[in-house]
Amino acid sequence: MDKKRTVTLLQRLLAEFIGTFALVFVGTGAIVVNALTNGEISFLGIALAFGLVVMIVVYAVGHISGSHINPAVTIAFTVARHFPLRDVVPYIIAQVAGAIAASFVLRAMFGNVANLGATLPVGGVSDSFFLELLITFILMFVIVSVATDTRAVGEAAAIAIGGSIAVLALMAGLVSGGSMNPARSLGPAIASGAYSGIWIYLVAPTVGAVIGALVYQLLKERRWREPEVGFGTEEEKGHQDKHEQQ
Repeated sequence: MDKKRTVTLLQRLLAEFIGTFALVFVGTGAIVVNALTNGEISFLGIALAFGLVVMIVVYAVGHISGSHINPAVTIAFTVARHFPLRDVVPYIIAQVAGAIAASFVLRAMFGNVANLGATLPVGGVSDSFFLELLITFILMFVIVSVATDTRAVGEAAAIAIGGSIAVLALMAGLVSGGSMNPARSLGPAIASGAYSGIWIYLVAPTVGAVIGALVYQLLKERRWREPEVGFGTEEEKGHQDKHEQQ
């Protein structure tokens, strides 16, 4: 018998815990190992580590929990009415717990090296704040497009999201740390004690993600669509309209 299995909240929370653990363990672990090996991994390698691990996690648990692995993403999905309000706090707790656990495992293995990959505002508070806001806006714009729009190619969602994280981390990493994720910043901060500017990484990504989700929702609204002019016969246009409505 083929019956559609219902995924319980506990299963989804465990998936979010494991996914966020993997993100922080691999991503910030690359920062720690890079420091221990005098730059053998390189800045480019660190950015790729973050992007690739997110891509892997999306493929691994996206069908179970949605693979948010980021409190800012969960909040943005909720504001855009793509996620139930009742599950927001449990999801965020699971994500933060996974990030903290990964950071303490790294500390137990390597010691408090490179502040365990904690994000610090190297480029100044205001620059880091707006940079985190903007890059998370772009990331969430991509996420909500591939995750909620049926016109997008769903199979490529993990590649689009992971690629976006790698590129944005590469662009912003040397200024703000390229966090885009409150849990990713909070875990290492708690385990290492490096709390400088932590509010930036809690507030800016959340605001940027919410704006990104809402802007894409605005672009998706039907009332913004205009009829095509000058291409195809009336019969072809009518056929295309029927296809879009299906």
